[in-house]
Amino acid sequence: MAIRSEQSRQAILQSTMKLLDEREPGSMSVQQLSIERIAREAGVSKTTIYRWWPDKAAVIIDTFLENHILMTSMREDLPPIEALREHVVALAAVYAGHEGRLMAQLLAESQYDAATLEEFKAQFWRPRREVVNRVIERAIEEGSIRGDRTPDEIAERIYAPIYFKLLFQEGSFDPETMRAGFDLALEGIVAK
Repeated sequence: MAIRSEQSRQAILQSTMKLLDEREPGSMSVQQLSIERIAREAGVSKTTIYRWWPDKAAVIIDTFLENHILMTSMREDLPPIEALREHVVALAAVYAGHEGRLMAQLLAESQYDAATLEEFKAQFWRPRREVVNRVIERAIEEGSIRGDRTPDEIAERIYAPIYFKLLFQEGSFDPETMRAGFDLALEGIVAK
């Protein structure tokens, strides 16, 4: 494994994001993007990119993660229900813009490419799921969420509406709608 030049790495990630940003002239979809185009935009060779990433999907996933995680962190200083509600609203706000369209494209790309799906799950989905599950486990321990369901089952009920809206481009991501949706999901999992 080559030692990465942080300057080259940043140039590659920034160029990839720019090329995928529909607000930028000359932007393209995930499907249209190529390693050749990323290399040209970043001012590096294709070999440099392939030394660090196995394929285009891995570059795009790293680009997405670099920009996404900072905007959708899970607060640990709040009561668990409030942390989950705040996270849902923050995630929806991010997905209401360019990042949501990029996420939808990544999910679509991974449906016909098993390696892309596995990379996406390994780099994004599973680590994020662990963070969410820890907060749900805290809520179960304190009695604010019922304990007869697994954290995975509860997380699915909370986050499924976001991904439904994202993929079908149906409904609103505004904060009030997202809080109301979270509260609706909560009615089914709150301790009685």
